[in-house]
Amino acid sequence: MTGFGRASFQVESRDFDVEARSVNHRFLDARVRLPRVVADLDGEVRTRISRRIARGKVDLSVVPHPGSVPAPKLEVDWSAAAQYAQAARRLRESEGLDGALEVGTALGLPGVARFVELELPGEALGPTLLSAVDAALDALDAMRRVEGATLEREVLSRLERVAGLADSLEERAGLVRELVERRLRKRAEQLAQQNGLTDESRLYQEIVIAADRMDVTEEIVRLRSHVDQFRTIVESAGAGMPVGRRLDFLLQELGREANTIGSKGNDAPIAHDVVELKTEIERIREQVQNIE
Repeated sequence: MTGFGRASFQVESRDFDVEARSVNHRFLDARVRLPRVVADLDGEVRTRISRRIARGKVDLSVVPHPGSVPAPKLEVDWSAAAQYAQAARRLRESEGLDGALEVGTALGLPGVARFVELELPGEALGPTLLSAVDAALDALDAMRRVEGATLEREVLSRLERVAGLADSLEERAGLVRELVERRLRKRAEQLAQQNGLTDESRLYQEIVIAADRMDVTEEIVRLRSHVDQFRTIVESAGAGMPVGRRLDFLLQELGREANTIGSKGNDAPIAHDVVELKTEIERIREQVQNIE
């Protein structure tokens, strides 16, 4: 599910923002960017994310306000520079070498000059940062809940359509069984008129075989059971209760029953309803991918 949350905090007159973003993903994929001084808090921040979010690609970053953190300061090791200069003089005198050690060259020598970022004490930054991370995740979670309520209405609406198609399939399957029985009896009567022979036991056997081959009662019972379970899970889901994977499993079972009904129901209206059923199941599946 998608969401965005932001929080701000201040440490020693320096301002920072915490931003948390999430987009849809089948599993939890968390990416964290922290100031170097508190890099050891990476694991704690990831733990806090995983406690809130079970599925989704989450990006959480902690960045200073522009201009809030002073620019790096140039630091010169004067002792190292003096030693380089002394060594250059001794080489000229002892070895008779030409040339002088220039300032630009000296500053580029290893250990002479470097830019140093002004550090913040981790013990001051850590607790405040974690508190702000919680606040940003709260805001992100609130946005995800709004989206979740919309998804719930959409999924339950399509689930009602699936239940209605199950009723239609059951009614049509009963009519098809009656039509098959009539067709077989009519065929038996025609054969009897043609050759004067009839075999009631054989006719009954053929009717039973045909009816069994086209009977979708069990599939429809299981289909309704899956629909009821799906509805119960969605309606009873609360905060911190991931249900997406359970719903994924039920959708697989719904698809399996729809395929079986389609293979058994040798009838155009049943085939049409099965196509509609599979379409609704697939639309629900698309939405469930966004649900934890």
